[in-house]
Amino acid sequence: MTRFSEEDRERIRAELVEAGHNLFARHGFDRTRVSDVTDAAGIGTSTFYQFFDSKEALYLAVLIAERERLFKTLEAEVAAVETPRAEAETILRTTLGQVRSNPLIRRLFVDGEIRRIDEQLNGTSYDDEPGTEGGAVTGNGCAGSDTAGSDTAGTDDELAFDRVLPQPDEWVARDDFRIDDPEIVRGLLRSLLFVTQARETPVVPAGAYDDVEDALIDTVVEGLFADS
Repeated sequence: MTRFSEEDRERIRAELVEAGHNLFARHGFDRTRVSDVTDAAGIGTSTFYQFFDSKEALYLAVLIAERERLFKTLEAEVAAVETPRAEAETILRTTLGQVRSNPLIRRLFVDGEIRRIDEQLNGTSYDDEPGTEGGAVTGNGCAGSDTAGSDTAGTDDELAFDRVLPQPDEWVARDDFRIDDPEIVRGLLRSLLFVTQARETPVVPAGAYDDVEDALIDTVVEGLFADS
């Protein structure tokens, strides 16, 4: 087994995650092989297993990294606006745009891929695992993956999405906000991500989806806040 310095380990792991990101986004999980990743990263297959126990472990790391990138983008976009209405509109436009344009984000928040892969790695179920909060497993325990035992790795993607949205707690305290439960607001924001599945389907007339999405965002934002 080749021994790597800490600097080399960080570099190789980052290269594997980047190669995995590109291949999983382009081809999906099932059509991407470990050998495809190692070829793209320029390393041997045996070296791969010094960093990740399996393709699933790499995919989980890729999804977590992509989720964190989305959260940083979302936080930056929301910080740039000044009113609660603008915050709500920015959150919706940013997340819907990411789900539409980024296949990994779609698989995260619409297809629930973190749950599926984490269940495969642990042999557990989010729906019936005892001792978890909201059905979420809180540690993936995959040795050698560099994500083993981390809270982030096993955290439910919906709960993680809530983590980056403190705004609903502030909105519900306002006199002009129509909903008094921040969890209902977060659930509403999450549920709207699924509207992207109607794109290029008979549900929405051809070429009309963008206008429909714009109208939906405007209607939801106006509905959340009472007139001044």
